[in-house]
Amino acid sequence: MIRTVRSREVYRNPWMSVREDDIEHADGSPGRYGVVDKPDYALVVPRQDGRVHLVEQYRYPVGGRYWEFPQGSWADARHPDAPLELARTELREETGLRAARMTYLGRLHVAYGYASQGCHVFLAEDLTAGTPRREPTEADMRQRWADPAQWRDLVRSGRITDAATLAAHALLGLHAADPA
Repeated sequence: MIRTVRSREVYRNPWMSVREDDIEHADGSPGRYGVVDKPDYALVVPRQDGRVHLVEQYRYPVGGRYWEFPQGSWADARHPDAPLELARTELREETGLRAARMTYLGRLHVAYGYASQGCHVFLAEDLTAGTPRREPTEADMRQRWADPAQWRDLVRSGRITDAATLAAHALLGLHAADPA
């Protein structure tokens, strides 16, 4: 077991904080962890007629545009216990889609080697189209439907590299294989 000896915040902005923890390992040896704390977010897998719906946007930290499932968190963490509400909001804002049926597929750890953030994954079905209501930072967002062959091509070509999107697709596969 690891015991926290001391913890101190070293950075904070409206979206995240970074802390440094001095720890003691089970054998008594000292250590240190840098931890990024961010609120959990919701990711939505919109599926209809055997296809999934994706969004593409520029991701500044990696310097490129990539396809992913709609996802996001509350800017002010105002509803930390409302992942379904957040999922519906992100789906509507980013794609304009509304889902008559939402199924919880699971919770992922985003990068548990250095971050506390989790991701709640939902399957959205029985979709109705509408107009997106994107935030100004998402103004250049694109969207598309992808059938299974197109999905594989996007992954193979490096156009989908988001770990949460790939893990959510794996959860979708487990859900689809479930006889229930």
